[in-house]
Amino acid sequence: MSTLDKSTPLYRIRHSCSHALAQAVLQMFPEAKLGIGPPIENGFYYDFELPRTLIPEDLKLLEEKMRAIVKEKQTFIRREEPIDKAIEFLKKANQPYKVDLVEGWKKEGSETVSFYENIDKNGAPKFVDLCEGNHVENMGEIKAFKLLHTAGAYWRGDEKNPMLQRIYGTAFETREELDAHLKQVEEAKKRDHKILGPKLDLFIFSDLVGGGLPLWTPKGTILRNILDEFVWKLRREHGYQKVEIPHITRKELYEKSGHWEKFKDDLFCITTREKHQFVMKPMNCPHHTQIYARKQWSYRDLPQRYTNTTMVYRDEQSGELAGLARVRSITQDDAHVFCRSSQIKVESIKIWEIIHEFYGAFGFNLRARLSLHDPAHPEKYLGDPKRWEFAENMLREIINEKKSDFFEGVGEAAFYGPKLDFMAMDSLGREWQVATIQLDMNMPERFNLYCINEKGEHEQIVMIHAAVMGAIERFLSIVIEHYAGAFPLWLAPVQIRLLPISDQYLEYAHTIEEILLNEKYRVEVDDTSEGLGKKIRNAELMKIPYMVVVGEKEQEAQSLAVRDYATKKQEVMKVKEFLHLLRSQ
Repeated sequence: MSTLDKSTPLYRIRHSCSHALAQAVLQMFPEAKLGIGPPIENGFYYDFELPRTLIPEDLKLLEEKMRAIVKEKQTFIRREEPIDKAIEFLKKANQPYKVDLVEGWKKEGSETVSFYENIDKNGAPKFVDLCEGNHVENMGEIKAFKLLHTAGAYWRGDEKNPMLQRIYGTAFETREELDAHLKQVEEAKKRDHKILGPKLDLFIFSDLVGGGLPLWTPKGTILRNILDEFVWKLRREHGYQKVEIPHITRKELYEKSGHWEKFKDDLFCITTREKHQFVMKPMNCPHHTQIYARKQWSYRDLPQRYTNTTMVYRDEQSGELAGLARVRSITQDDAHVFCRSSQIKVESIKIWEIIHEFYGAFGFNLRARLSLHDPAHPEKYLGDPKRWEFAENMLREIINEKKSDFFEGVGEAAFYGPKLDFMAMDSLGREWQVATIQLDMNMPERFNLYCINEKGEHEQIVMIHAAVMGAIERFLSIVIEHYAGAFPLWLAPVQIRLLPISDQYLEYAHTIEEILLNEKYRVEVDDTSEGLGKKIRNAELMKIPYMVVVGEKEQEAQSLAVRDYATKKQEVMKVKEFLHLLRSQ
């Protein structure tokens, strides 16, 4: 759903566009059944049950109808209706999905619902929809919009429900903003990790294995390992220790942690031959509590810092899977710090510095979101208000000490504690939530985690959850698109490809390969029978940072013809010069 403030002009424009779209669809398909049509981050959508599958040409026709509706400058009139009267009206209108919504609200205790009716300049009613608002005063305020594409969407996101057709669109306040956004969308398509990943031989999906379960090739595995080793290097310097845990657990672990009550429908469950119930782990923190609890700790032993790169598993619905961005097997670079309350600030600042050093290597600018609990819905969270107040104030102190740009996100906290979420801006200007620091005072209480303090008393400790990449899969979806698959030298799975002009120069190519391998560079020789032009083309398609051509001249001069993928420049140099070039990056 939309993260826009409902009072902003952009929200009102996009929401009004969804009404114009629904009206246009009903003009084309009077028997259409309406689902929901909210504004979203980059536009709006509306779900429909239609008599046939839409084709691209339909979007053009619908857009023309929307423009005619906008030109009429229809106004929006709000009316409140008793809930039973609303259900009766929607049943007569043969809108079962709207009926389903209202009946659900009735069960939750709602007594009235609101409708918005579109009226033309002559006062004639044109369209009415169940809606909370907000909208433009009249459709004429809509200046720049476009329908983008269609997709399938289960009603209420449940695959047991009917599949509806979702029409996506976007809208902006000005034509210039719309054009800039559409240009960005086109560029994003060229960078789509779902296309580039298989093209660059990084990962695949198999129907036999299942959706949301990526398989990593040798090159993709190198990429994952480089990233994981980078995070481990930064953590090791701050005193972290590696731990390892199993991929399943008794469900009682999650009952005690509180995760079962919140997430039981999102878990993969296993029943053993002896009828014991186990769960594929959806997170690692409860396991790590048990590693801490294995012995009694003195305050002198704290902090204990555990890190663990491991997969977790979540029963995501098929319609929600999206390449690497949303998967069922998630590799987390997880870490947990067990410390005293007095150590929270120091430990959190260490994590902050790790995060900024890591993302700085990719050129990402970060800003922080202080993710707070929603006081209007205390039932969503564990623990008493005083603990939450202490934890949230502690995170505010950390932000103030770092003098960081930040914003607040009420309701974005984890159910067990507030957090600092870091937002990264990529090369296309898109913002992504990436790393996180989460402060947890509830799980240590649930698992009775303590240390012996200076007075010889049991002192409850605090748990800090810290993820740098968060999920390697999702982070790689961002990185692939950020670089458009053309990774910098340090990150590229293959850094150098040697291209002998013919088999006559294979021996010289392998000699150079050995030199480069000894220097720990990732290098391969193209020993195929293809011509040089095709070899260069193949290396270009794989976006390898350096292509090195070797032929008669190079062999005689003991030199290399080095071609830079980024600049497309080619330069002849000695091996030592090439090594110096590589080391300088």
